[in-house]
This record gives sequence, structure tokens and C-alpha cells, in this order.
Amino acid sequence: MMRILVIEDEKLLADSLKTLLTGKGFDVEVAYDGETGREYAELGIYDLLILDVMMPGMNGYEVARKVRSRKCGTPILMLTAKSELEDRITGLNAGADYYLTKPFDTRELLACINALLRRQGAQVDELTYGNTSLDLSSGLLICGANTVRLSAKEFDIMRFLLQSGSRNLSKETILARVWGYDSDAVENHVEVYVGFLRKKLTSIGSDIRIEAIRRMGYHLEADSHDEKTPQ
Repeated sequence: MMRILVIEDEKLLADSLKTLLTGKGFDVEVAYDGETGREYAELGIYDLLILDVMMPGMNGYEVARKVRSRKCGTPILMLTAKSELEDRITGLNAGADYYLTKPFDTRELLACINALLRRQGAQVDELTYGNTSLDLSSGLLICGANTVRLSAKEFDIMRFLLQSGSRNLSKETILARVWGYDSDAVENHVEVYVGFLRKKLTSIGSDIRIEAIRRMGYHLEADSHDEKTPQ
């Protein structure tokens, strides 16, 4: 399933886009401000960014520039009420791949999305780190001939960690990604599920470990003997 991040401060429009795209089979997340959107976009786990231009604080042009400065090549579809040529040029120069003017027809929006996603190529069926793979269709964690099935939350956390690799993910970020922004879940939930995953990785002989750095979060390491305190 292709993953799309919508960065839009108009909540009604953002939620409408999420409903529309979810109904078309996409996995959609929403950030309601530019700074949060930038933080999530820079994780590099999305297949497409849909980015509004006019937002308070960090506007869409700034978000696009910062994302591109981090060498993130995720396609960006920019949405804006500004239709002047100079505005379109500014958006494209900031890093946008396509510029769609509001109001737009949903058919055109979907056509743009499909065109941009085609550039990304076929969706991968598994994620691999070290000697271990996660099958995205079956939810199996695989190491050689050994396999173990993950629960839904274990799968989501493991996928997020594999996509981020050695980059640290804070507990807060994992909570928002896996449980959602409006969830009552707390950081202890993340610690518990990370504990479950560590045991399952050990059970199949995996050479990767979920390491923790205090106040920074979790990341993956393979064939490393550095000692860190589990959280």
C-alpha cells in the first residue's frame, strides 16, 4: 500500500483529502502544520507528499526546501490558491514535482497522484536489514529458515524501524505513527512492544537489535557490540 503524507493546515480540507485517498486504497497520514510535516517528511518513509503552500509558521515553500536539503527525493505535489506564474515557478524551484491550483477537481488530483507514484516504481514487498526481513504482506519476520509472526502493533513498529534504519525514532514519533495523534497511548506502550520485538528477533536468530539512546529514541543496529541501555 502506497503511503501519502498530507501537510495542510486547513483541517477540513486535510481530513477530506485523507478520506478521499484512504477510500482509493492509500495509507494516508496528516500533519496540520509545516514544522510537523517537515519532521515527518524527513523520515523518508512516504511515497508522496501533498503539501499546502499557505501555512502559518513554516510555509510550503520552506518545507519543500528543507526536505530537499536532506536529500529526500519523495515526490511533492504542491497545493495552493496562488495561480500566478511566479508562484508556480517558486514552488517548482523549491522542490515540488507538480503544482495544483485550488480549487481543483478530484479527478485531476488523483491523476496527478497516480502519475507521480508511477515514477516511484513498484512497491516493495519486504524490508530487509542485516540478515532479517519483514514480509509486508504476511507480517512475518524472517531470518534464514526461521520465521515469527508479528501482531499488528509489532508489525507497524518494526516496519517503521526498518524504514528508518540507523536513524533515531523518538517514542513520541512512534506513538504518533503507530497509535495515532489522538490516541490515549503513552510512551510505556512503545517500551512494551519494543520488548516484545526484541524477544522475537532473538528467537529467530536475527543479527539486528533495537537499540535505545536516552532522550533520543530507538534505532536499528546489525553486528554491533556497542552496549546501550534498553528502554
